[in-house]
Amino acid sequence: MIRIGILSPSEIAKRRFLPALTQLKEFKFVGLAYANQEEWTGSNEEIIEKEREKSRSIVESYGAKLFDSYVKLIKSDEIDAVYIPLPPALHYYWAKEALLAGKHVLVEKPATISSSQTQELIHIAKTKKLALHENYMFIYHEQIKTINEIVESGKIGDLRLLRLTFGFPRREANDFRYNKNLGGGALLDCGGYPLRYASELLGATTKLVYANSNYIKDFEVDIFGSAVLVNEDNKTAQIAFGMDNSYKCDVEIWGSKGSIFTGRIFTAPTGFVPEATLKIGNEEKTIKLPSDDTFKKSIQTFYQCIEDEDTREINYSKIIQQAKLIQSFMDKANI
Repeated sequence: MIRIGILSPSEIAKRRFLPALTQLKEFKFVGLAYANQEEWTGSNEEIIEKEREKSRSIVESYGAKLFDSYVKLIKSDEIDAVYIPLPPALHYYWAKEALLAGKHVLVEKPATISSSQTQELIHIAKTKKLALHENYMFIYHEQIKTINEIVESGKIGDLRLLRLTFGFPRREANDFRYNKNLGGGALLDCGGYPLRYASELLGATTKLVYANSNYIKDFEVDIFGSAVLVNEDNKTAQIAFGMDNSYKCDVEIWGSKGSIFTGRIFTAPTGFVPEATLKIGNEEKTIKLPSDDTFKKSIQTFYQCIEDEDTREINYSKIIQQAKLIQSFMDKANI
């Protein structure tokens, strides 16, 4: 059994991670840490106290241990693995600390905010034979497998174009997504999703040929953007994303004989039954796709990476490919 600890009482840890984790016999939730004054630069005692109270509430609910610093949890002999649901700019430092302490790491996406940081983490993980898993959990949803099977069956013919879009309305001004120092910006948040799925559909030779980022008044981070990707066979994916947009969460796969479209590809919650529109020639029908629990399946993949070297190596390559695509976007769009 893998004994796992969490850095920070984040909303996603409380609402999504822990309910999924407790369904798995392979893991035991051992402890949760809140940052002390030195670990959370610029914070005051009032903020620390709020974090402490949120942390205390969670550990009391789950019968776990409360740690009063991230370092104490990371260095604890009671912990085998660490889940890091912090803002993106903090991922590299704390994931590195955990890996150097001999802990497996499950980190929220994006793994880091630069390709060089991600590759350094992969190097440490490989050297120490540790799992490093980036939590793009949507990729494990059974609906994606079903869509892939339809495409591979030839029902919609040869692939002509992929369109992937993910965007949502503006959130509160204090949301970390709009804070440059915390690794905010549309690319690192919602943009990573269509990039990840495009590379899954186009394969290992996927490269980015065009990228554009857009800014709006009063924000120092990119707010929306778009890109074009191709593979060695010149199959093309168009992506668009944004975090001051009307809601879209779509994939359209256009073939020579037909197309398939669905509108909840990245964020289908546990138990939700997605639907897709399948059009072949002049005939159009709605089909139900499987429901799933993507957080649970992502944690299960993390466990497989811990237990199996081959799975771990495949996962490393996926993380590196994603980091390179994001870095390529940054370079082309001058982010």
